[in-house]
Amino acid sequence: MDHFGALGTFVLAAHTRSFTEAGRRIGLSASAVGKAVARLEADLGVRLFHRSTRAITLTAEGGLFLERCNRIFAEYEVARNELTLAAGKPQGKLRVGLPQLGTNLMPHLIAFQQAYPDVELELEFSDRLVNVIEEGFDAVMRIGDVEDSRLVMRKLNGYSHRLLASPTYLARHGVPDQPSDLSAHSCLRYRYPSSGKLDPWPLVTNDQEGMPDVPRSATANAIEPLLAMAEAGLGIACLPDFSVEEAVATGRLVPVLEAYVRDYRTFSILWPWSRQPLPKIKAFVDFMAKRLG
Repeated sequence: MDHFGALGTFVLAAHTRSFTEAGRRIGLSASAVGKAVARLEADLGVRLFHRSTRAITLTAEGGLFLERCNRIFAEYEVARNELTLAAGKPQGKLRVGLPQLGTNLMPHLIAFQQAYPDVELELEFSDRLVNVIEEGFDAVMRIGDVEDSRLVMRKLNGYSHRLLASPTYLARHGVPDQPSDLSAHSCLRYRYPSSGKLDPWPLVTNDQEGMPDVPRSATANAIEPLLAMAEAGLGIACLPDFSVEEAVATGRLVPVLEAYVRDYRTFSILWPWSRQPLPKIKAFVDFMAKRLG
């Protein structure tokens, strides 16, 4: 049963006091309107109209039901007007999920907030693989490709990792020439907060014995502490290239073993599929894609 359509037919009949006039306005016969009202009465278990050969009048129950229906349609009209307004202007809360290293995107996120002050950003940083739809995210930014027919994906600029250490550390401990040399060095490792696993270093070697285990002298579940420890001369760290550009340019950190690093990670933005995405989502996707390629 089309409950919303039935409610509309009932309200129109109640306001016109005529099945014939109600039918004329919506393109139905008086008989069809009467049958629709009868089905609604059967569904509710009450009689909504007193019927006579000349007119229809509301029963007491029909009068109460009409008041409730009027409020339902009034709320619907308000909601429709709000969505119509939203269709033309990005506004409202925008819940975005980002990986832990997404804190480095803060300059772009701040710029978006400044460009769209009517959008309220709600940011959640986590390496946990969130369920975009079930958990109510408007968009997520993830590392790597994601296959989900319910989501739309747009690839952004990727990034690579680099092994780096401070000049003072390298002066004290020497510069490693090949991956096996790392066994004699202090290595600063990233640990995923969601799984507790260490992020493997993206090293390659022609050594038939395989890649030696990378030792660890300290671990952290965020990029910033590893960067600070590396700059302080505590060891070699494996860090995203975008997070170390300034440190390398100013000489605070020096890349090592670059010939042995093979790494490229895709960065993507995803959002729930819709024939017409909400303006706030479209604005966010377009803004971030423009700034991040």
